[in-house]
Amino acid sequence: MRLKNCFGPLLLAFIQQTSAQIPSVKSFTPSSFRSSFIVDSNVQIIVDSRFAGSGSPTLGGFAQTFRSDLESVTRSNVSQVHIGNAPSSPSVPTIFLTLGVSNSSNLTLFNGKPSVEGYEFEVTERLYTIRGVEAIGAWWGTRTLLQQVVLSIANGSNPAAIPAGSGSDNPGWEIRGFMLDAGRHWFETSFLADLCIYASFFKIQEFHIHASDFVDNPTILAGPNWRDLYSGFRFQPASDSPIFSLVPELNESWTQNQFTTLQTTCSNHGVTIVPEIDTPAHSLVISKWKPELMIEGSPDLLNISFPETIPSVKSIWDAILPWFTSSEVSIGADEYDESLANDYITFVNDMNEYITSTSRKAIRIWGTNEPSKMEKISTNVTVQHWWFPGGSIPVQLMKQGFSIINSDQVFLYLDGKFAENGQFPWTLNLTLLWSGAPGGKGWAPNIFSANDPTNNTSIDNPLLRGSIMALWNDWGNNATTPLEIYYQLAQSIAVVGEKTWAGSDVRPSGLTQDEFERIYPILNAAAPGQNLNRATGLPPGSEVFSFDSISSFPLETTFESVGPPYTLSFTVKPPPPSPASKNDSVSTPLFTGLDSILYLESMTFEDPATNLRYDLGFDLVPDVFTSVEIHATINHTYAQLNGSAERFYWTSDLSIRGAFFQLVNMSFAAPSHVIGQDGFAGELVNVSLKLGD
Repeated sequence: MRLKNCFGPLLLAFIQQTSAQIPSVKSFTPSSFRSSFIVDSNVQIIVDSRFAGSGSPTLGGFAQTFRSDLESVTRSNVSQVHIGNAPSSPSVPTIFLTLGVSNSSNLTLFNGKPSVEGYEFEVTERLYTIRGVEAIGAWWGTRTLLQQVVLSIANGSNPAAIPAGSGSDNPGWEIRGFMLDAGRHWFETSFLADLCIYASFFKIQEFHIHASDFVDNPTILAGPNWRDLYSGFRFQPASDSPIFSLVPELNESWTQNQFTTLQTTCSNHGVTIVPEIDTPAHSLVISKWKPELMIEGSPDLLNISFPETIPSVKSIWDAILPWFTSSEVSIGADEYDESLANDYITFVNDMNEYITSTSRKAIRIWGTNEPSKMEKISTNVTVQHWWFPGGSIPVQLMKQGFSIINSDQVFLYLDGKFAENGQFPWTLNLTLLWSGAPGGKGWAPNIFSANDPTNNTSIDNPLLRGSIMALWNDWGNNATTPLEIYYQLAQSIAVVGEKTWAGSDVRPSGLTQDEFERIYPILNAAAPGQNLNRATGLPPGSEVFSFDSISSFPLETTFESVGPPYTLSFTVKPPPPSPASKNDSVSTPLFTGLDSILYLESMTFEDPATNLRYDLGFDLVPDVFTSVEIHATINHTYAQLNGSAERFYWTSDLSIRGAFFQLVNMSFAAPSHVIGQDGFAGELVNVSLKLGD
């Protein structure tokens, strides 16, 4: 929020306690009276009985989720949601959710189109009213209220005090999203759901899931062993489906029930999942299924001219399309052979007509410039621009009538753990996004080029739909754990929320970089509905648990997983060797948690999501006590033995397209849930887990 009226310094400071948010609110006019809405244990939520069933999800459904979130940020119980009329003189602090704004013409996108996501809010001493254009607008209004509560508490007001006044808010663009490459890296739906919930807190409304791809190694790809390359197709059809054998690993795929639950969770938080099955390039997984469909010598490319290829691709969509609740899907369609441009365009148009006619869903493609003078892609296909100079040129496409989504790699690309040639940052570059556009201005979805203004467009271009940032996983499962992916995404999601909702150098209310960096850590730590930080609720430096000795195993503790930074200390005496311990299949878990397992053998960490193991390369001496300290941050995990200053890092060796190997550090959450296992014959003493590295 920003202030429209002038007040004395004391009142101004009082109101500004909760002024800056992510994303920033369009307008706020403070009340002429110095009063505030107190969010204490008496607060109640009422949903307007006229609109409780409106929307999908409904206003009433959103209210239930909001209640749970409010309990999370206030750390107190909130009474059950009530359905009723607007209270005239409430006796307790009341939050009233309704529909029907006073001036919908003021709540439009930057291009002038109406937005159902807009809302108005009015705050008095006892009543906080949120009026959405539709239910989704009221939902975003609840995100604003929650952030006001969080920031007020952080500024020393507990219970939270929200300044009285009135305001209105709406997004600048309809598409405000992030993409995750799940084709090259396996993720469980529980993790993806948590990402949805987290992103929703920053008013992100779309989660693009790239659900099929392969880990590239050009030498292997061009040789006889191309089938050995890792590939993923994440949708697991029914066992009697004609495409059932398409899925490489059933344990790395989502059933329809799992994906339906994921979509529902995301939808209940205002986020739509847009699924992508990438063809006719990036299609190694399909070539493994039906080798006759590939271009000879290029198994990642489908031979579109082969009679069975397009029908086979359609059969994949036939099996999976009924799963999807989104109004749009992506068919990928980038980086195909330019010499086959006409075939490519025929493919895109055929798939567009087929998917639209069979499911009434629109399609998107990645922006690939196919040099054909004979054919043209249908303009009802949305193009997701991602690179210059060989890719699409957005301003030219918009002149031709194409709708565009901005995913330009200079501003919006990340790669899991390591970026080849240093071309992408670890997390989105804040300085670039606030001052890297032409003229030293901030980036917004209308900016496609950092150095060529002719490649940019105006914020009100009716064919500019918005932006989606992307995190790719070019190096596969062993490059990162799921939580490491979250560490890369967390701040980036928040900044994209600000830039796609409020723009940059557009609204006077927009955040400065300093403001963003000041409030982001506060909001990140409080984001409700998930615990991707694996926070304990204890202050920094606290001891999570401590045991001088453990007499029996296993020992269960309170926390399933504890995020970095932390220090895990213990002294262990491994049992003497036995015939069974020489068997490689035998592993002794010392510590087990939701996100990691630490084994005695070779001091190995395991990522339970991918079942990959990372060891230090040496075993502790049997029948001898060794003291171990494990230190972790979001960027690394290392061990120190017997008080030595020498550090031993857990690492992974990445094959970078077969050209070279890159050693990278691994970060693991503390495996804090179970200590030891039944029958452990060694000794474990002086066990301690403390917050802080």
